Amino acid sequence: MHLQLQALPFQTLQQLPCSFNFPPRQHKDVTIKGSHSRHPSVSVKSLPRRVFLQLMGFSPISLCIYPLFAAPMQDMNEPEVIRTLKLSSGVRIQEIIEGEGRQARDGDYVQVNYVCRRSNGYFVHSTVDQFSGESSPVTLPLDENQIIKGLKDVLTGMKVGGKRRALIPPSVGYINENLKPIPDEFGPRRSLLSHAKEPLIFEVQLLKIL
Repeated sequence: MHLQLQALPFQTLQQLPCSFNFPPRQHKDVTIKGSHSRHPSVSVKSLPRRVFLQLMGFSPISLCIYPLFAAPMQDMNEPEVIRTLKLSSGVRIQEIIEGEGRQARDGDYVQVNYVCRRSNGYFVHSTVDQFSGESSPVTLPLDENQIIKGLKDVLTGMKVGGKRRALIPPSVGYINENLKPIPDEFGPRRSLLSHAKEPLIFEVQLLKIL
């Protein structure tokens, strides 16, 4: 499998809806020339590197929605750069936490929590309730005939406790309606399948290798 290592974060992710209190910082106004708007200047603030990294991944922003993911990360040292691994299938993977123990292999059954979003950041489905934080992990076989190939590629090689974020193109996504993971409830299932022809972002946490 041909791999390419890049240092660029996904450009498609959006800031999740949580509030932070940033310390006051100096800022400057930028005038937009030729604008006919009643507000021709825009206030631009520079963000600290730590805040920028928080906006891009499993961070207090996403943890305030999915607090289940918070506990294992308290002692985690924040990396300087989260690198993106591009697979030949077009899947782009970011390793957030490596995890411990042996790696998941083809044919294994794994228990995971996941959050699925559209490439513009809009929420689609999750095994973690965004209000209560309660989770309903799913068990998936690492078999591309049973789960979407892109997610199988993401989970293969992960260790227990590991977390990854991946951008999965539709060609290795939900190419048919029988592939897992898919919600049992009609509404979430219909919502997910309605975006099957779009790239999807999965954030996954490997809980167990069965």
